[in-house]
Amino acid sequence: MMTDNSENTENENTENEAPEVDVAEENVTPEPTQDDKLSEAVTEIAALKDRLLRAVAETANLRRRADREKADAANYAMTAFARDLLSVGDNLRRALDSIPEDTDLGENAKTLVEGIEMTERELLNMLERHNIKKIDPLGDKFSHDLHQALFELPDTGKEDGTIVQVMQVGYVIKDRLLRPAMVGVARGSKKAATDHVDTKV
Repeated sequence: MMTDNSENTENENTENEAPEVDVAEENVTPEPTQDDKLSEAVTEIAALKDRLLRAVAETANLRRRADREKADAANYAMTAFARDLLSVGDNLRRALDSIPEDTDLGENAKTLVEGIEMTERELLNMLERHNIKKIDPLGDKFSHDLHQALFELPDTGKEDGTIVQVMQVGYVIKDRLLRPAMVGVARGSKKAATDHVDTKV
């Protein structure tokens, strides 16, 4: 009787025991195949190529930016100095304009005026040699890029926006504005407006 109970207990223990698993076999990862290695290498090469192309493009952009800054420095380095020189030219022109045309000047005064005119011409020539050009826009269409309007003149018979008076000439250095021309602009009269109406039927 005792024997049967012990046998039943042993059988129950055996049934309840979990099956033994080889831990070493479960943790083993499969060796990568040749195709896996090739795919990984191709991906890595593509990533490196992309990084290389980006680095080359960035270097080219930096080189272009440096060249542009160098050119700007060469072209516009004297901007402040040139702007200061313009006031000298303005004063020479004011001195000449202050002399009435019909005034009978003595020999000494004529010589002085001729000297001022020569000085003004030489100054303008020197500015032109350094790519600084005068803007004298009388009769031109007003442009915000080159001119500064000081006043409007009505009933001039000119088209609206036409420059009818130049108070002070402007200057450009290369393709950059150095000083805008100070101007008076026509505020188109009715006559000017009707002159531009197309009368074709």
